[in-house]
Amino acid sequence: MHAHRLGWPLLTLTLTLTLTLAGGAGAQTVSLSGSLGSSKALLLIDGQPHTLAVGSSVKGVTLKRVGDGEAEVEMAGRSNVLRLGAAPAKVGGGSGGGGGNEIVLPAGPGGHFMATGSINGKSVQFMVDTGATVMAISQTDADRIGIDWKRGRRGVSHTAGGVVPVYGVNLTSVRIGDVEVFNVEAVVLQADMPMVLLGNSFLSRFSMRRDSDVMRLERK
Repeated sequence: MHAHRLGWPLLTLTLTLTLTLAGGAGAQTVSLSGSLGSSKALLLIDGQPHTLAVGSSVKGVTLKRVGDGEAEVEMAGRSNVLRLGAAPAKVGGGSGGGGGNEIVLPAGPGGHFMATGSINGKSVQFMVDTGATVMAISQTDADRIGIDWKRGRRGVSHTAGGVVPVYGVNLTSVRIGDVEVFNVEAVVLQADMPMVLLGNSFLSRFSMRRDSDVMRLERK
């Protein structure tokens, strides 16, 4: 089994939290990318970067305050706290049932597309890797999620550190925002990885489009 060479450089990754306003065609996506002191925050609103000062508003999003690794915003009359690396938060009239059709991913450091989501209901951090045949998960993350990888299909993968054993598994569900995909093939590697790689076993279920520093995945 040949998953991926996993040859990324060491990066300082800025994790983003996606806040989705569900509600059909009017859905709005906001991501917290970072802060500038205690008075400004960098937000991605529908994939477009905006620097907001406390008290200012853009596209119906008002920045209320900025804290350590978090920002409080008001959308649709409700206040929500965005935290870097936290699980996705949702407001609005959507059912939250995972039936969404589009994922919007802003580019992070180094141009990598990253997202916060879940595998089998457990929160994880993803990084898009179009060169990976299937999704790839570290043994540490697999143990935390509760994946019985030791019963998986055995194989090997060529990584930056050499050949490592892998175990093929099928994930019950993979979810990012309001989009949930079921029965996704993946491999568990006995190697350290900073994030779960979103390989083609997930990506192939979507039409991919890149607009500048934003990647859009639309369910086929």
